[in-house]
Amino acid sequence: MTSGIILLDKPIGLSSNAALQRVKRAFGADKAGHAGTLDPLATGMLPILLGEATKIAGYLLHKDKAYRVTCRLGQTTTTYDAEGDVTRERPVPDIGREQLRDAIAGFIGRIQQTAPIYSAIKQGGQPLYKKARRGEAVEAPTREVEIRSITVEQLGENTLDLTVECGTGTYIRSLAHDLGERLGCGAHVTALRRSWVSPFAEAAMRSLEAVQAGEVVPTPILDALPDWPRLQLTDPELAAIIQGQALNRSDAPAGRSLAIAPDGRLAALLECEAGGRVKPVRLLHPDG
Repeated sequence: MTSGIILLDKPIGLSSNAALQRVKRAFGADKAGHAGTLDPLATGMLPILLGEATKIAGYLLHKDKAYRVTCRLGQTTTTYDAEGDVTRERPVPDIGREQLRDAIAGFIGRIQQTAPIYSAIKQGGQPLYKKARRGEAVEAPTREVEIRSITVEQLGENTLDLTVECGTGTYIRSLAHDLGERLGCGAHVTALRRSWVSPFAEAAMRSLEAVQAGEVVPTPILDALPDWPRLQLTDPELAAIIQGQALNRSDAPAGRSLAIAPDGRLAALLECEAGGRVKPVRLLHPDG
């Protein structure tokens, strides 16, 4: 069974699910998932989880991410990006660097953000974008997100290039839209690239063509959890963990940890309770 993580450089025009299915077929994987949806317009890092790696999806979904985004100033659209219809056009004022910095400063930290109505967020079991396309009244949810930093890369006559580092759940399209409103001229996204997903900030992405050509080896699951403490198991302890039994280990780190088998592979995700009682939370197949 193929298990591991593919750090795919998703091409433009392909949905995250379509990219997932192509990678899954290329490896003949029984199970696959991805950590964080990218719109078809967007490119960049899309971690594809194969086999046993799907068991850690919940941990990767809540990791920080970084984006490079190009905004078109002076126009707002239905989707907050170039794929939507233009709803309003306004002249772009002479925006100074200080004015831009002041506008951006209001978006740093924990903020309330309203998602685009054309988004994959589900209400009543259906994605909002499907309801919006049918012409149904849609009220997009507002939620708290965290934006760690926004760096101005280039300011043109009617374009703005930014680098954004943010926490989970942040919509860059909403950020561009809201920043445009604060500048008084409106804005929408014309290009978006995800640079990295933590903890793979320094890792290289691989193209879909390379994956389909069989040139890519999956990244080990252990590489996705570098900050988790590790608990080395003996053979009898491994046998007990596989059976779902708890262990008593006075040296076990508090909270969650990784069970490392005698041969060095990742055997399970663990939770340590008071008094050194360690129980398995997720078992991983030997081939994972």
